[in-house]
Amino acid sequence: MASMPPTDSEKNRFSARARRYAKVGTTVGGVAARMAGQRLVGAEPDRAGNAMALASALGGLKGPIMKVAQLLATIPDAVPAEYASELMKLQSQAPPMGWAFVKRRMSTELGPDWQARFKAFDHHPAAAASLGQVHRAIAPDGSLLACKLQYPDMQSAVEADLSQLRLLLSLRKRFDPGIDTDEIAVEIGARLREELDYGREAKHVALYRIMLRDEPAIRVPKVWPELSTGRLLTMDWMDGSKMLAHRDAPLAIRNRLATAMFTAWWFPFSRFGVIHGDPHLGNYSVFDDVEGAPVGINLLDYGCIRIFPDSFVGGVVDLYRGLLEGDEARVVHAYETWGFKRLNQDLIAALNIWARFIYGPLLDDRVRTIADGVKPSEYGRKQAFQVHQALKKLGPVRVPREFVFMDRAAVGLGAVFLHLAAELNFFRLFNEAIENFAQDQVAERQSAALAAAGLKPFEALSGA
Repeated sequence: MASMPPTDSEKNRFSARARRYAKVGTTVGGVAARMAGQRLVGAEPDRAGNAMALASALGGLKGPIMKVAQLLATIPDAVPAEYASELMKLQSQAPPMGWAFVKRRMSTELGPDWQARFKAFDHHPAAAASLGQVHRAIAPDGSLLACKLQYPDMQSAVEADLSQLRLLLSLRKRFDPGIDTDEIAVEIGARLREELDYGREAKHVALYRIMLRDEPAIRVPKVWPELSTGRLLTMDWMDGSKMLAHRDAPLAIRNRLATAMFTAWWFPFSRFGVIHGDPHLGNYSVFDDVEGAPVGINLLDYGCIRIFPDSFVGGVVDLYRGLLEGDEARVVHAYETWGFKRLNQDLIAALNIWARFIYGPLLDDRVRTIADGVKPSEYGRKQAFQVHQALKKLGPVRVPREFVFMDRAAVGLGAVFLHLAAELNFFRLFNEAIENFAQDQVAERQSAALAAAGLKPFEALSGA
């Protein structure tokens, strides 16, 4: 059967994607050429200068590539330390759509009479991010709403940016191989494509309402399905203040908020095998009690949710207990469960450097800050350098795809604790989370929760 000529809409998408390919390709390729030129003439690579050039170029692109760049900065040794430092400075704030654009987009999603379905709809967005923007609205019954509207051509932008991701990662492989980044690229691609599906995100919200329904310090909004589509997600508006507004609050308040964050992340993972893969400060807000005292957190965004097999969760617990008890066999079993290949004593020792950094506060049975005296700007740098030096001799080491967002979430959560300067007994909090842990029960709970939220079983969800 002969192929049909592309429609005008398809041509527009192809054109948008082609422009994105050109822009991102020029950006990343230019830095690669600069690095290759330095090598060709025998010059010492200017890693700091190259890193600044890449960050500067990417900073002007906005959109999905920003999420990719920031993610790479949190994965140890995925990019050189100089690059990670510069990429962490990037902001994922995209220029918002104007009102004329918003009206067209809303009409596409809800029909030409869409404004009649709201009592009010703010013209200016309350927040704008890399894939979409949020408008405050009022339902006919007076309920406050948050309408998350996806930018146009995001699918084209995502595909164009992902096509260049391998080139970005190849900068590492080509000039300083330590990590085989193939699985990293696969995982980032799968999760970023999922973030475009707001229908799936609505089910993620339902999943979190199930998992955290007995946690009064954590609030999850309700989705309004009659006002939602695959590219428009309408939820309850959740009043709250920014997390960083409380960094100078009394210690008791900071500790209360940090404990809620710990529960919001570790409880779903240890009981259901689910994590929020993007613990960015903008994805949370703080709510007060009737007397105006901060008492808990609102979870605002559910695009980046990672669902794991129960075996992976078991590996996390095994690694923790192996490190705690000095049980090397259990540690090795955990790495094998996660999918690390070609394990030997040197590679295990290198992996343990990062594991002891991530697990460090959880292994220490005392009240402490997350950094425990280390300057926030230096937190984790020593360990990342040691891992890099070890992997240079052993690499390339292939990082299993499940590890990518687990590590990102752990680093992001640690950053929240750093900002709050919380002083907690993380050992006791974690052991409460894994108390009476049983891997088969994780599978049972996960299956029931996914079904109740309208999600498919794990095997059909996360590319397993």
